[in-house]
Amino acid sequence: MELPGLRLPDPRGRHAKAAGQVDRRQPGRLQEGRPFFWLNAFSSPWTPWEKIVLKFLDAKDDPQRLKVVYNTLLGQLWEDRGDLEDEDTMLARREDYGTRPDGTPVELPDGVLVLTCGVDTQDNRLEYEVVGHGKYGETWGVVKGYIMGRPDTPEVWQRLDDVVDHVYKFKNGRGLKISITCVDSGGHFTQEVYEACRARVGKRVFAIKGKGGDGIPFVSPPSKVPIRDNKRITCWLYTIGVDAGKATIMANLKVQEPGPKYCHFNRHPDAGYDLNFFNGLLSEKLVLTHTRRGDRWAWEKLPGHNRNEALDCRDYANAGLKIINPDMDAIERRLQGLEEKPKAPQQRRQRQRHNRADAFDDW
Repeated sequence: MELPGLRLPDPRGRHAKAAGQVDRRQPGRLQEGRPFFWLNAFSSPWTPWEKIVLKFLDAKDDPQRLKVVYNTLLGQLWEDRGDLEDEDTMLARREDYGTRPDGTPVELPDGVLVLTCGVDTQDNRLEYEVVGHGKYGETWGVVKGYIMGRPDTPEVWQRLDDVVDHVYKFKNGRGLKISITCVDSGGHFTQEVYEACRARVGKRVFAIKGKGGDGIPFVSPPSKVPIRDNKRITCWLYTIGVDAGKATIMANLKVQEPGPKYCHFNRHPDAGYDLNFFNGLLSEKLVLTHTRRGDRWAWEKLPGHNRNEALDCRDYANAGLKIINPDMDAIERRLQGLEEKPKAPQQRRQRQRHNRADAFDDW
């Protein structure tokens, strides 16, 4: 609503400005001697202060809800990753996943139940990250890597097969395989990505298309798209709401204690979690932009952060988990059952035939 010379914050939070800041997008109002201001809800005679305080306390541990409080009640702009740690702090937060009795590094710490892989497509390479997922949104960075070469050459996709087919091991020797791989189909090699994913659908390698914008769901049902305009040869394509995924990543990176939503990263030098990775992971922030259709929130690169592939790969890997939507409790019970199962001779023969007890894939 408007008061003489004053305007309260937009209840939708789209135009919220710092309290008391002049709205310079209405110069005509200033020329008429009627400046407009954004004020917080404490100035409203119809909103009790107790209600504002309770809403803030109720939302303070949830960045998405806290953003709404800042925009609609406090009349302040919200920068979604303003309190994130810097790259050096994230480097120091990495963990040693341990070593197996044979001297090889542990790839999967206890707590990992499902593996997914996100792949970003560039003109001269594929970038990928394998992410382990546990209960309550806890994640473990397993490996971040590059596959150099043009995506229209078969050698590049064969090397991706090595990543997808690999059995990632716990300390006890048990292992997991990747349950789903999401490959970005944007860029100059869309048809090649479609062909490669169609050929690997049995490995649950799917093409995805990122779509930005507020309100777009993180994952939408897949559609069939023709390959090279041949309607008889199609590929499954998932549309990913990348903005929603990035907001979740940034919120989870703020969690400081291992447990729900906490992000673990592997310290081993071959795992790929170096300064370049964290520079890319922390490469964007959420800003309010002004367009002809109104103000909207959008993700923009930060100065000094030239690459964002690490952020995209993590976004796609998280989308894979959303797509398969696994029952984590059931997977945990089955993994524990494999561990406790007695090793009778007949069971050992069956395990050798099917190779399912040592390489578990629940999807």
